[in-house]
Amino acid sequence: MHLKLYLSIGLLFCCSLLSAQRHREYAKKEEARNKGKAILANVSVGTHLLGGDLANRFGRDGAVGLGTEWITANNFIIGLEGNYYFGNQVDEDPLAILRTTEGDLIGNDQLLATVALRQRGWYVGGLIGKLVTSNDSRSGLRLTLGAGITQHKIRVQDDQSVMTQLTGDYLEGYDRLTGGLALQQFVGWQNLAKNRLANWMIGFEFNQGFTKSLRDWDFTERRKLEGNRIDLRFGIRATWTIPFYISSAENIFY
Repeated sequence: MHLKLYLSIGLLFCCSLLSAQRHREYAKKEEARNKGKAILANVSVGTHLLGGDLANRFGRDGAVGLGTEWITANNFIIGLEGNYYFGNQVDEDPLAILRTTEGDLIGNDQLLATVALRQRGWYVGGLIGKLVTSNDSRSGLRLTLGAGITQHKIRVQDDQSVMTQLTGDYLEGYDRLTGGLALQQFVGWQNLAKNRLANWMIGFEFNQGFTKSLRDWDFTERRKLEGNRIDLRFGIRATWTIPFYISSAENIFY
């Protein structure tokens, strides 16, 4: 009877060892799911404070963006990104020449017109960078440098279309469209989850635009707005990432 008991205990012990071994192999397989080359699709939101000449024209803005990147097995990054900027604070008045002495705007119907001024802009560029990790993790400090082009303008919003002066080609004399080359940097934390489910990054973003007016004439200033500008943005960005991992057989897996 004791022999049967010992055999039963030994059999249970062996089964537990085999089960533990299978779990360890499964864990290793799970751990490797976020390794290797991958294509990253990014959707971002952010907000910026403004500096340089841009701060004289607008207040704080918001941003939404899209991007696609290639990350190597050694965590080097190359990609493309684009951001759309928007805001409600405009500190210049491109419509001053149209206002009465009381500061009002008069529509075609001789009634007071309601016209809103908004900030609109965008940036599109390429980037290179590195994801700096420790141990065998694929989460860590993300550093990228980018370069591209940027534009911004004052959106003159006459929803009721009651002012002929703000229609068609005339509008270009008031929107102060500005653009040029730009640099962009990002430093933050990026997480590429082992189970491929929680993939995100958050950090600080910096943008420097070397711009000038793209319009030949400004109606309020009664001249072309000459001179070079330095338009600065600095703020925070959060990104949700969808990774597509590529196996050694060049198959793509989400």
